[in-house]
Amino acid sequence: MEFGEKLQTLRKQKGLTQEELGAQLFVSRTAISKWELGKGYPNIESLKAIASFFGITVDELLSSEEILSVAEQDGKRKENRLKNLIFALVDISFILLLFLPFFALRGNNTINSVSLLCLKNTQTYIKIVYFALVFSSVLMGVIQLILSSCKSMFLLKSKRKISLVISIIIVVVFSASLQPYASIFAFTFLLIKVMTVIKV
Repeated sequence: MEFGEKLQTLRKQKGLTQEELGAQLFVSRTAISKWELGKGYPNIESLKAIASFFGITVDELLSSEEILSVAEQDGKRKENRLKNLIFALVDISFILLLFLPFFALRGNNTINSVSLLCLKNTQTYIKIVYFALVFSSVLMGVIQLILSSCKSMFLLKSKRKISLVISIIIVVVFSASLQPYASIFAFTFLLIKVMTVIKV
């Protein structure tokens, strides 16, 4: 008997609806329905909770093949969460450009390093672009943290693509406007993201 069938049988033996079982396990009715229909498996913690609730072992709930499938799914979930966290922290770290002296302030035959907040003698539209890019990156990082528990692979990949595009634009803009230190800083963060994508 497959996991979904076992779960449905156990639930019915207890006289519970999907919604009632979901409430007992702190998951949605949709999750219970999905599991019973064989459209995926719970994570390890949920499996332990299900086994404990019905007074059986996890081994009694799953076949050996299903256990491997659950372990693989759980591993992928953890990898995606870690990848998402790295992207979020890197994006939020762009706020450091507001305070660290990575921008060149050109004066009378001198060049001083200043933070974005202290950058003067620069055309207003360029400063607006700098601030917009930095805040876009930080906002993207915050959104990624807020949606870190999201299970939609499409949404996760979309967030990462947007994050990568913002980083690439930042590197290009800083390089084109002759800000070498800010460019290196942004390029380093872009490399971290690329390595994260390649590594996992």
